[in-house]
Amino acid sequence: MKFFGKSSDNIEDARGSSGGGGKVIGGGIGVLIVIVGMFFGKDLTGLVSEMPVGNSEQTAVQRGTPQDAGGKFVADVLGSTDRVWEAQFAELGKQYEEPALRLFTGGEQSGCGYANSAVGPFYCPADHKVYIDLDFYKDLKERFGAEGDFAQAYVIAHEVGHHVQNLLGTSEKMQQARASLSEKEYNKLSVKLELQADFYAGLWAHHAKDITLDKGDLEEALNAANAIGDDKLQKEAQGEVVPDAFTHGTSAQRIYWFKKGFDTGDISQGDTFKISEL
Repeated sequence: MKFFGKSSDNIEDARGSSGGGGKVIGGGIGVLIVIVGMFFGKDLTGLVSEMPVGNSEQTAVQRGTPQDAGGKFVADVLGSTDRVWEAQFAELGKQYEEPALRLFTGGEQSGCGYANSAVGPFYCPADHKVYIDLDFYKDLKERFGAEGDFAQAYVIAHEVGHHVQNLLGTSEKMQQARASLSEKEYNKLSVKLELQADFYAGLWAHHAKDITLDKGDLEEALNAANAIGDDKLQKEAQGEVVPDAFTHGTSAQRIYWFKKGFDTGDISQGDTFKISEL
């Protein structure tokens, strides 16, 4: 995978700061937080805000395109997603607002509350930022066997997909629905939200004119989608699969929707909420 476009300078590098000593409430849910973190792109508005802020020692945050390889990579991906979504929004008669991406280590205070690295990459709709601890990529490779630069790019593109949902009002509708639905019903909506973000990640890859895919790149992204399906993660964590508890979709569903976005490049084909059953 090679990039030819301009890197984003909308990066906030907080890797040199300490996010504080906050801990997840209740040791019994620690495993759950880790499992959720291994899913890509969970809208953590509710989950993250339940974590205490703790005492943090903030140091200067570096803004702009990082110079290290890992930081430069995420800046390249973010810049590419910016260009694709600017064009897509223009076709919809809308203006795209570029998200910021904040790099952190260990833990970080977001606009949605405190989060430690265990929650994995996430998007906060309150401050329009994508958050990622690059150590997540080690877990992706070593624990789930999903390696490669395109698999890593898929992570970021999925989070940006949640930003697109936020700008289009989809996330707000989800939050409004939360109060009136049972957990089982809300989980079904959550699956549709996540699968749409997978579709948007595929759509980005379809339209990105500033990248060249190498042989095997697409398989890397599909392997990542396969590795973090609800069914596989539940089986690994608890030895059984509980469909009513799905929040992100099965491996097959995640692969299907990413591939559909990649194959069609048509945003109108990504309305997962129109599907009666998933």
